[in-house]
Amino acid sequence: MKFYNRETELKILRTTENLSKESSVMTFITGRRRIGKTRLIKEAFKDRNLLYFFVSKKSEKLLCEEYSSIIENTLNTKVIGKLQSFKDVFEYIMMIGREKQINLALDEFQEFKNINPSVYSEIQNIWDSYKEKSKVNLVLSGSIYSIMHKIFEDKKEPLYGRADKKIILGPFDVNTLKRIYKDYEKFNPYDFISFYAITGGIAKYVELLCKQRALKFDKMIEMVIDDGSFFLNEGRDVLVDEFGKDYHIYFSILSLIASSKTSRSEIESILEKSVGGYLENLEKEYMLIKKMRPAFAKEKTKNVKYVIDDNFLNFWFRFIYKNSSAIEIKNFNYVRKYVKRDFNTFLGKILEKYFKEKLMLSDEFSYIGSYWDRKGENEIDIIALNEIEKRALLAEVKLDKSKINLKILKKKAEKVLPHLKGYKIEYKGFGLEDV
Repeated sequence: MKFYNRETELKILRTTENLSKESSVMTFITGRRRIGKTRLIKEAFKDRNLLYFFVSKKSEKLLCEEYSSIIENTLNTKVIGKLQSFKDVFEYIMMIGREKQINLALDEFQEFKNINPSVYSEIQNIWDSYKEKSKVNLVLSGSIYSIMHKIFEDKKEPLYGRADKKIILGPFDVNTLKRIYKDYEKFNPYDFISFYAITGGIAKYVELLCKQRALKFDKMIEMVIDDGSFFLNEGRDVLVDEFGKDYHIYFSILSLIASSKTSRSEIESILEKSVGGYLENLEKEYMLIKKMRPAFAKEKTKNVKYVIDDNFLNFWFRFIYKNSSAIEIKNFNYVRKYVKRDFNTFLGKILEKYFKEKLMLSDEFSYIGSYWDRKGENEIDIIALNEIEKRALLAEVKLDKSKINLKILKKKAEKVLPHLKGYKIEYKGFGLEDV
């Protein structure tokens, strides 16, 4: 698949390359697995010499033998002696960098934590010693956000404050995703929103469905829910390393949120245990859920809902993890029927998220959110404010736009009108036809 978008990230990496011609520059990239970090790095340096080191799960000595070979082939030089530790490899590159500019990328950088944790302090010492004299553009990429965040942003860690640039790579936005979809399939709103719901704009999932031309809803479900499907174990593969030994508790919480149990009290009543700490970790450390407050609510309000921010993981916990027993006995027809029965209910919230993202990309609004009262009633799907122009958009979202009644929306809006004095208010309905 051709390379799409990422202009902002490419610009950062090419700017750091230019800066490194004077003195060394360090950038770290993080983002969940399959998001496209490796492809971004290789695209940024496709016409340049790049030392690309993948930190695989093997001994440090074997890694260094591999890296020595890459150095020789890429830089067209002979490594004198044996580089048996990463400390030796890194110092060797920084020394060569005194004579010429070098692009060095370390992918899955967090894996050194399991191979040799002292690597981080060794890199710090060498970096501090050589940075000003050397011309190395160092790019450090990792998939486990919590560990990468700690490595570079925890004051107790040796690499704290060393990075000059930071890139958090997110999914393709909906405009880019629509462009990709149209390159492979005639546009159909329902199929496209299903594609958005299942892939969430994650590069690897987008590529898999596009390569298989599985871009109609039925074909997508047939491919995703099938014997040997890459997607069946994907949620577990992506998250088990993040959560460690507590993954069963985190999985249970995410499964409940995906099934519309979005308040802490609902989750705790089902699990029969306190989950405050787990919810905080999922939100702040792992960045997998968002705490949603109704528009105009105070920051400390207890009237909050939790949502899974990642569309694919939302889909995976709602339909695949929930049907683990049927998948275990390979009853894929049952799971497909289950998905098709409940998918439109699931898609309703995804459509709401789609329109919020479209409004965000329009650059017209300073705030975009939703509203519900203390009883969880009188919901308004979208409230978007332009606080400079004193404009407010209040919108209802349904798959079938004909079912939207703006009179009912205006009646529900009476609850928020005291907060919108002086605002020009527009009431709208959004449906599939508006996609």
